[in-house]
Amino acid sequence: MKTGLIYSPIYLEHDTGSHPENAKRLEAVMAYLKKMGVLNRIGVFPPRKATVDEVALVHTKEYITSIENKAINGGGWLDMDTFLSPASFDVAMYAVGGVLTGIEKVMAGELSSAFALVRPPGHHAGISKASGFCIFNNVAVAARYALKEYKLQRVMIVDFDVHHGNGTSDIFYSDPAVLYFSTHQYPFYPGTGSISETGSGEATGNTVNIPLPAMSGDSIYNRVFEEILVPIGRRFRPQLILVSAGYDGHREDYLATMRLTVDGFVRMTATIKQLAGELCGDRMVFALEGGYATESLSECIKATLETMNGEVNIGELQVSKETDKEDADSVSIIQNARRLHGLA
Repeated sequence: MKTGLIYSPIYLEHDTGSHPENAKRLEAVMAYLKKMGVLNRIGVFPPRKATVDEVALVHTKEYITSIENKAINGGGWLDMDTFLSPASFDVAMYAVGGVLTGIEKVMAGELSSAFALVRPPGHHAGISKASGFCIFNNVAVAARYALKEYKLQRVMIVDFDVHHGNGTSDIFYSDPAVLYFSTHQYPFYPGTGSISETGSGEATGNTVNIPLPAMSGDSIYNRVFEEILVPIGRRFRPQLILVSAGYDGHREDYLATMRLTVDGFVRMTATIKQLAGELCGDRMVFALEGGYATESLSECIKATLETMNGEVNIGELQVSKETDKEDADSVSIIQNARRLHGLA
């Protein structure tokens, strides 16, 4: 079994013009993957369209209908950051469906892992609200779908986008079946994701926020994943790992001020792959979130796919400290998170 890429040109039809989240992102990625021969080594599979009932596992039907009607009537702004074109409702349904397709192929054993190269992204979308370029919460719907259709008891979501996935966090804040783990620049948009937000009720401890200072880079993220994600994952014992894969933490991305390199994303992917192999039969599905500098985005996704597919020798990677801000603040955050979640 190999890694598969879920993709369709329909994702280009979500027409946002010169908005940072635009079709050129995926066009650049696919051109680069083809140029570098990656598409010859992994399978490429078309997404299916999610049904309204599937999307309603997370979102209200009233909200879904409102998005459909607004698209039918020509679209427009849903909030100050999020644009809807006439085709966007259908595209958003295929974005959800792309992640569901990945889950179906992984759970059937057709693929060991899958990367859903989709847009619009999803992790800011709430139950009845679009936000931060996101219309439907692709990964949140996928988690609920996996729990329902495959009778799973535990799903872990790892979100390494540079922005906190406030929509995903809110949706699962009191759900003990889902562990949400997020690394993000803080303070930064959307202003949520403090270390003290840990879940509620039976799910207390199942929300794990690692709010990192600006200029954090490879070595800090590597410590977070090794010292926090790995033991948290082993304690939770997920049966499936979903990843909100945002590449806007790369040092060349213009929407944030983190200092990650391609190798940093490779190490994060390798750690997730290690956990998936150890805990849930290799089952993991990545879904694209952010990443707006098309050259670095393309390089990062290529490296992610190669790592997922077992083509990268992790031992040869160097953890870059060149631009890291591994100061007292970031070290303190790691130590505090370990104590807060009973890892110290």
